[in-house]
Amino acid sequence: MRAKSFFQCSVCGHQSTRWLGRCPGCGAWNSLVEELGSRQIAGRTPGREVIPSPVTEIPALGEERLPVGIDELDRVLGGGVVPGSLILVGGDPGIGKSTLLLQIAYRFSDRLQVLYVSGEESVRQIRIRADRLGALSPNLLLVAETDIDLIERHLNDVNPPVAIIDSIQTMFKNDLGSVPGSVGQVRECTAQLMRLAKATGISVFLVGHVTKEGLLAGPRVLEHMVDTVLYLEGDRHQSFRILRGVKNRFGSTNEIGVFEMRGQGLVEVANPSLLFLNQYPGESVPGTAVVSSLEGSRPLLVEIQALVSPAGYGVPRRMTAGVDHNRVALIAAVLEKRIGLNLGSNDIYVNAVGGVKLDEPAVDLGIALALTSSFRDVPVESGLAAAGEIGLAGELRPVPGAAKRVNEAFKLGFNRFLLSAQSEIQNKTEAEVLRAVTLAEALEVAIKL
Repeated sequence: MRAKSFFQCSVCGHQSTRWLGRCPGCGAWNSLVEELGSRQIAGRTPGREVIPSPVTEIPALGEERLPVGIDELDRVLGGGVVPGSLILVGGDPGIGKSTLLLQIAYRFSDRLQVLYVSGEESVRQIRIRADRLGALSPNLLLVAETDIDLIERHLNDVNPPVAIIDSIQTMFKNDLGSVPGSVGQVRECTAQLMRLAKATGISVFLVGHVTKEGLLAGPRVLEHMVDTVLYLEGDRHQSFRILRGVKNRFGSTNEIGVFEMRGQGLVEVANPSLLFLNQYPGESVPGTAVVSSLEGSRPLLVEIQALVSPAGYGVPRRMTAGVDHNRVALIAAVLEKRIGLNLGSNDIYVNAVGGVKLDEPAVDLGIALALTSSFRDVPVESGLAAAGEIGLAGELRPVPGAAKRVNEAFKLGFNRFLLSAQSEIQNKTEAEVLRAVTLAEALEVAIKL
């Protein structure tokens, strides 16, 4: 017998027996979500009660992890997959989510059984991709299914240590009358998989679609329910991909993994800085500066390019790629007010080479150097890398991990590094560390007129 359902407003909690475009309680549009009227409490056996237990009597899980065998992914996960965890992988269409998950399944299948459930492709289509990736193993089980109850039955029968669901938006539950991908369906299917994972210890990877704003499709509670949220980023016109952890209950959320998309799938990049540098230390050109960004424990050297030109129209344009638009506007205002550069009547274009996205304040100094270099048409001193945060008063603030940044720059051939005078660093390399108190001093050091 099909369980009765009702519709509840996600804003004010108003309940209705049918779906309405506008909530009668608070007036919010498209806020009514289908809910099950009666819900069996999962993980509980009839006649058996769960009683609170002292934390000292609960057996510890320890640091048991399942290494994937892909170093870049294990770095993001914090050393491997925790048994019974729920991992959500999101990304733009065509970015390589299914390719990455199939490679993960193949690496696990070397030593344990893996169940790959696809709701978007047939098993023959998955076999075609597996042939291309060389991911053929008898321990890799494939099934094309979208009914969450049947998927749960498969998981209970096979009981694999690792399962992959591609994708959660295609799964549906018969008790709900809404279509797959709706808010109610996504939430209920994820909740059922979460209860199963915690009860059986199966590690479940979920593939999630993203909206045009770049956010995971479905209810926001989806990200709160899972243990780990990973985003696969990158430009479809570029070959590299960045796997970024935005939530991780069992590790750091600052780590990133860098891959390169090739014919045989996603290949790990041993030295990511080489991807983001168009030129090596040598003859510099106006409007370019190399900045050292720290992503978790990994320093990345990225080339910042800027173009400042007289505005051809009435209103000057401000366009950015890979860096925060508002941050560039703030730095341009500081350069105009504190340094005296007349940037208000010029078009400003700023780009991070390779399509990488930088959101760390340490890239402020690199942006300022590139803008000043382009405006004055004078190149930044060759062999110089920089890192520093710029304040509204024109001061140069220190950034964490200065030693790691300097070491990475020296490995790639940069012999000088510009930092804030307040930065505490024990330089163990032959690179010359230059210091500046204000942005004006930093510009005098880096750009010779």
